[in-house]
Amino acid sequence: MIAVVTVLTAFPLGYFVRSRLAANTTYAVAYLWAFIYQTLYLTLDTINQSNDPAFTPEKFPLAYGLVASSIFGAGFGLVALGHFVRDRRIARSEPSAVNRYEEAAS
Repeated sequence: MIAVVTVLTAFPLGYFVRSRLAANTTYAVAYLWAFIYQTLYLTLDTINQSNDPAFTPEKFPLAYGLVASSIFGAGFGLVALGHFVRDRRIARSEPSAVNRYEEAAS
């Protein structure tokens, strides 16, 4: 579920939301909602002692935490990629904006 939320929201937020802070915050809120929901679902499955529980009570699910945090980081990378793609498209459509940037830098 967290991977689906990341794929469906991170890049579009980076592309359509102008503010990087707002895009990153919105992605983080959406991800954390899905993370809490998914963790609760998996924990309840373990507590109910089903035939194939997601976690075993004997050991801490370290792999789950590592995968979840890497997906979280990849989402921020997708938000940044969305900003990069949008900025490149704007620069291609407005050549005068690129010239103004180069003049200001020199």
